[in-house]
Parts: sequence; structure tokens; C-alpha cells
Amino acid sequence: MARQRYIQAINQVLLDEMERDKNIILFGEDVELAIFGDTREVFARFGPERVYNTPICENSLTGMAVGAAAAGRRVILHLMFGNFIYTGMDAIAHQMAKLRMMTGGQMNLPITVIAGYGGGRSLAAQHSDTPYPTLMNIGGVNVVTPATPADAKGLLTTAIRGNNPTFFLEASGRGGDSGEVPEGDYLVPFGKAAVAHEGQDVTICAIGTMVRPALKAARDLEKLGISAEVIDPRTLVPFDEDGIAASVSKTGRLVLVDEAKDRCGAASYIAGLMADRCFHALKAPIKRVTVPNVSMPYAGNAESAIFPNPEKIVAAVLSIVSADQKSFA
Repeated sequence: MARQRYIQAINQVLLDEMERDKNIILFGEDVELAIFGDTREVFARFGPERVYNTPICENSLTGMAVGAAAAGRRVILHLMFGNFIYTGMDAIAHQMAKLRMMTGGQMNLPITVIAGYGGGRSLAAQHSDTPYPTLMNIGGVNVVTPATPADAKGLLTTAIRGNNPTFFLEASGRGGDSGEVPEGDYLVPFGKAAVAHEGQDVTICAIGTMVRPALKAARDLEKLGISAEVIDPRTLVPFDEDGIAASVSKTGRLVLVDEAKDRCGAASYIAGLMADRCFHALKAPIKRVTVPNVSMPYAGNAESAIFPNPEKIVAAVLSIVSADQKSFA
């Protein structure tokens, strides 16, 4: 294995996959400039026949993606920020998500949409949303949230080679994170959660950007004599219900950490699933650590006040388990 930064792993996949498959095209806003770094050198290597800078008009971009895929191209669409999914929603919800079903399976739409999501960088309300609950709800599209450089490589490769539309949501503020990345051909299957840290007393299910603070919380809890298992779903659609349920059945407690807003978020969905699946195993109520139902503020101190962090995760765990009651609760 070699160490790579998160954004480097994504960039390498784009270069490798476009080299491997001449049918892949990439377009989006400022992809030539590579503002995020993930499309660096792509235009220089593959040129204007396969890489296109586009106007800032997401509704046109998502429609172009559907049309190009329906015509036989394998499409990578870079939307920059997750908020821009909203302005491209007509083609996403009415075409991208539904055409395979409406054509009786005759039409494949090999589309990978890349967008950065989340707060923590003072990018203000229109550039800091976490839109995956909306995508989960429309059905018909895959939703992946890699937390590590290795998963960024494996999940993006799986997405690009697949025949269904997939939203690859980059963890904002994580581009500089480094980690071990398998060399050569590497794919991570959709619908398979990862155990980021093993434990016995409580399950912390953390999504995407929340894996890092969850791991920090697990280390802090160890000092208090509490063993926390950290689970990273990696993909929200499809979702590894069995994997999460197995952990909850073992620990008897569940804390969900989700950067999306609390109302109708992924955390609420997973909490409902686990209440159904693991009711008799639960020793305490399921807790959620999420973002309040407000727009993300610009000011850094205001942003951090509403953002999930290790301290809030530890507090949620301590509300349902403590060192002196873990063995007999």
C-alpha cells in the first residue's frame, strides 16, 4: 500500500479510469482549473474531446448527463458543491432516478455525480449543506459517502464502472487527510459497512465526515472504561442494514452521528431501522448527534456551535452508558 491524501486518491481514480475506458467523459464547472484538486491534470491528459468546462447551470448539466449516458457514454459530472444538487434536481429526480424503471430496464445510466458536501470550512449556507437525505428519498440512485482515502478510491472506481447513477459525495475539509490506499485495481462494494473501531459497550454509527470525530470520541471513551464500536456505513444507498444490526445486537446501544440536519435525516432513518430490527437487544434509547434544523452559518464560531464534535458524541454515549453500569445494564 501507499499513503495518499483523500483528494489525491480521487484524482488518481479519475485519471486511471479515463485512461482505461475511452468512453468516459467528464464535465462540470471549472473542471479544467481543478479548484478542489480532484480533477487536476485531467484536461491536460484527455483534452477538450472528453473533458468539458461548463457554464454555471446545474439543471442543464444534470440533463446533459442523462442525455449523454442514454446515448452510450459513461459520464462523470462534477457539481462542485452538494448544494448545487438542488438546482439540478429536475433531471435528477424525474429522469436520472426513474428512467431505468420507466423503460423496463432497457436503459442504463452510467452516471457518477461528484459533489463536496458539509460544513466546517466557513463556506456559508449555500455551500455547506449535506444533501444525502434528499437523494436517499427520491430512490433510484446510489449514494456513497467515503470517509477515508482508501474508500474514496474503492467506492469511486465502483461507481464509475457501474451502470446506475451514483452520487459520490466528497467529504468537505477532508481533502488533505492521508491514509493507506491499496495499489492497482481496487473496488469497494456498495452496501457493505466498515468497522472502523471495534468495541463492546456501544455502537457509534458515523456517516462520512463524522467518522473522524467518532473515532476521537471512541478514544476518549476508552479512558472512561467504555468500549465503543465505530461503524462507517460507507454507502447510504444501498445500506448495510445487516452489518449495523449485527453491531447493535452485540453492544445493545446505538448513537448515530450525522452531519445532515436532524429532521428527516439519515440518522432518523437508521434509528427507525434499528428500532425495528434490534428492539429486543437494545438496553437504552437510540441517540442522535446531528445538526439542528437551521442553515449553516458563515461565522466559524457559530458554525462550530451547531456542528457535531467528539464532545457531543461522548455526551450522547454517557447519557446511555457509563463505566459503572455497562456490565449489567
